[in-house]
Amino acid sequence: MAKSLKNLHDGKGNLLRGRFLRVFRTLEPEQQRSLSILFVAGLLFWSSLASMLPTLPLYIKHAGGTDQQIGIVIGAFAIGLLLFRPWLGRLADQRDRKLVLLIGLAAAAIAPLGYSLTQSIPLLIAIRTFHGLSIAAFTTGFSALVTDLSPPQHRGEIIGYMTLVNPIGVALGPALGGYLQEWAGYTPLFLMAAGLGLVGIVCMLGLKVPPAQSSPRQQGSNDAFWQLLLSPRLRTPALVLFLVGLAFGTLAIFVPLLIQETKINLNPGLFYTAAAIASFSARLIVGPASDRLGRGRFITLSLLLYAFSMFMISTAHDASVFLLAGFLEGAGAGILLPMIIALTADRSHPTNAVACLAGPWQDSIWESRSRVPSWVI
Repeated sequence: MAKSLKNLHDGKGNLLRGRFLRVFRTLEPEQQRSLSILFVAGLLFWSSLASMLPTLPLYIKHAGGTDQQIGIVIGAFAIGLLLFRPWLGRLADQRDRKLVLLIGLAAAAIAPLGYSLTQSIPLLIAIRTFHGLSIAAFTTGFSALVTDLSPPQHRGEIIGYMTLVNPIGVALGPALGGYLQEWAGYTPLFLMAAGLGLVGIVCMLGLKVPPAQSSPRQQGSNDAFWQLLLSPRLRTPALVLFLVGLAFGTLAIFVPLLIQETKINLNPGLFYTAAAIASFSARLIVGPASDRLGRGRFITLSLLLYAFSMFMISTAHDASVFLLAGFLEGAGAGILLPMIIALTADRSHPTNAVACLAGPWQDSIWESRSRVPSWVI
C-alpha cells in the first residue's frame, strides 16, 4: 500500500515537473533568469518571515509581556501593512516594481535586528508595525513583476507555480526558526531571519525589470473598490476569509505558548511546517476538481477542516495530535484560499476581475492572522 501511494505521489510529481518545464522552456532566456531570481527571492523572504511565526510570541513572553501584550505586538504587523500598501501600490505602478520589492526585503532584513536589540513592549510594537511594511511591499512588487514577466498565454499557470514560494517558505521557515531558537537562542534566530532578507536583496540586484505597464489611477478608485468588495456577489467570500483569518490569528499567536505550557516535547515550528505541507498538497488537487464539482462544496470542506483542527488543538495533550491538527488546518487553508479566489473570479465581471482579485486576496490570510484584536485575548 505504501509503495502504491509512493508511486502515485511520484507520478503526480513527475507530471507537475514536466508541465512546469514545458512552460518554462517556452520563455525567453532573460525571462527564465528573471523568474528564477524572483522564485529564490520569494523563498528567502517567506522563510525569513515564517521563521518567527513559532518564536516571536515566546520571545515577547520571555521579555515579560502578558498574553494581551503578545496579541497587541503581533497584531501591530497589520497596522504597517495597511498604512503602507496604498502608497506602495502607486509606487509600483508609477515608478519601479523592483524598488518596491527591494523595500520589502529591506524591511524583512532590518526588523529582526530591531527585535534582538530591545525587550521593551512599546518598542516591539513599533518594530512590528515597521515589519508589516515588508509584506505590503514584497507581495505588491512580486505579483506585479511575475505578471509583467509572464506571457499572456501562460500567465495563470506561471503565476500559480511562482506563488508556491509561499507554502514552501512557510514550510521551511518555522521548523528552521524553532530548531535554531532551541539550539542557540533568540539572537542567532533574529540574525538568521535578517540574513535571509539580506541574501534576497543581493539576489534581486541582478534582476532586469521589463518596463512597467502602468495604468492611470482614478481619484475614486478606493471608494469604487470598497463598493465592489461589499457588493452582494463578493461580500460573502470576503466575510468567510476574514473570519477564518481571525480564527487563525488567534491560533498563530497562541499555539507556541500552548505547546510550551502543556510541556509537550515538540518544536512549535513543526506545527506550521505540517500545515504548510498540507496546504501545498491541497492546492495541487482542489483546483482541477473544483472546475468539475463546483467551489461551494470545497469551501464547506475547508471550513469543516478548520473547525475540527481548532477542536483538536483545544483538547491536545500529545505531539502527534498537535501535528495532525496543524496538517488539517493547513489543508483547510490550502483548499479555502484558491477556492475563494476562483469563486471571486467566477462572480466578477470581465471589466473588474483584476480589481476583485488584486491585493486583498493575495495575502489576506496572512494579514488577518496578524490582526487579532485584544478582545479575542
